[in-house]
Amino acid sequence: MHIFLLTHQKELHRKTNTGQLVLEAFKEKATKILWERKRPDPALLNVIQEGSVALLYPSAESTLISEASAFDNYIVIDSTWQEAQKIYNHSPYLQSLPHVKVAPTQASLYHLRRNQTKEGLCTVELVMEVCKYYEDTQMAKKLEEKFTSFLTGQ
Repeated sequence: MHIFLLTHQKELHRKTNTGQLVLEAFKEKATKILWERKRPDPALLNVIQEGSVALLYPSAESTLISEASAFDNYIVIDSTWQEAQKIYNHSPYLQSLPHVKVAPTQASLYHLRRNQTKEGLCTVELVMEVCKYYEDTQMAKKLEEKFTSFLTGQ
């Protein structure tokens, strides 16, 4: 499984960004791609064209990961909820993908930003849930440890 973090420009300098934790844990199995409205990343478009990629995004069209086909690649919009909505609305290539969502095993522990979606997860929590679904307990534990350290400032 490969995770593509489609990252908003503003996230690059935020200390509250948890996408970096995913990159650190997944190493070469995760890629950060800077979202550009008018110039989608050609490598990401190629991955989409090849198939076996889904958008991890809680839309009305989303299917629970447990009910969806297995995918080799997942795209996660790495930004605030408001920015994620903007990215989604301005990216037709994302709208055309299969949409998958998770059923969180617990409420989000991430409270470092305002205007959070009630049932939303931050980037690292979302990827942890995907790892749990795929029974990659080692990676889920690694992400959880990184996230706990991140939250406690250690």
